[in-house]
Amino acid sequence: MNSLPHLLIVDDDKEICALLSKFLAQNGYRVSVAHDGKAMMRTLESARIGLIVLDLMLPGTDGLSLCGYLRATSKLPVIMLTAKGDETDRIVGLEMGADDYLPKPFNPRELLARIRAVLRRAGDPAVGPGAGTARVFKFAGWRLDIARRQLFSPTDALVPLRASEFDLLVALVERPQRVLNRDQLLDLSRGRMANVFDRSVDVQISRLRSKIEPDPKEPRLIKTVRSGGYIFAASVAVAGADE
Repeated sequence: MNSLPHLLIVDDDKEICALLSKFLAQNGYRVSVAHDGKAMMRTLESARIGLIVLDLMLPGTDGLSLCGYLRATSKLPVIMLTAKGDETDRIVGLEMGADDYLPKPFNPRELLARIRAVLRRAGDPAVGPGAGTARVFKFAGWRLDIARRQLFSPTDALVPLRASEFDLLVALVERPQRVLNRDQLLDLSRGRMANVFDRSVDVQISRLRSKIEPDPKEPRLIKTVRSGGYIFAASVAVAGADE
């Protein structure tokens, strides 16, 4: 496993997707593929994506609209691809918030160089809708402050969490009432960084339950789904950090 970001290629050309997926994987990246905007949204909900390679011409919602949405809801880096190479298209793409722009056809090595350059500039981007805002999640009397990375109990006591426990709890509360398997939780909470194994999720869940469940042996917040993974069963509300 490696610590390089998970890339998402959004392009309706399956041959290009296959070619780029293979090439980028050979250079150490994890790669997912989506062929339209709906598939892109589904992937963003289930994986911790570090950068999107986004084609301009897509069926349904076009790449420019998707880029505008991504820029309005996150700091996720975007590199736009297009068969249109004129200056107007390039300027519009950049004005919509793309971090870089590459006309087709292109050399995969150039895309790789641009990906590396954009990631260097971006540092550790906030990913997913709303990731760039100061949020506080509220559930069953608990408060999880994302910006301050703090968890407060129903009695307003600060509950210490390890970094891995905090990241895992964030992944769960961001997706309440939804079954997440170990693979998804690893990806969402740790980005599959160094030496992470599937069973480590179970250990972290056990530790979280010991801190937030009234009875860890009969969990009501983080429930196990047999052969499925885990589900955050509590209702979750989201507020600004100052509320």
